[in-house]
Amino acid sequence: FGLIGIEDLNVKGMMANATLSRAISDIGFYEFRRQLEYKTALSGGTVVVVGASARASDELPEQPPARR
Repeated sequence: FGLIGIEDLNVKGMMANATLSRAISDIGFYEFRRQLEYKTALSGGTVVVVGASARASDELPEQPPARR
């Protein structure tokens, strides 16, 4: 994919929830994001981080036509 949009999650706020905290701490959101950005850059793509309160369509740049 040439353009990937991900939501910037409030992990600290989610960790306050006792039900979610264990599952969230096991996932490693930071490592996932780091790897995604690294591997996307290697393939010539872009990762756009969208704020949690914004709609993705408001912040994503215009996409060039897909290459085949």
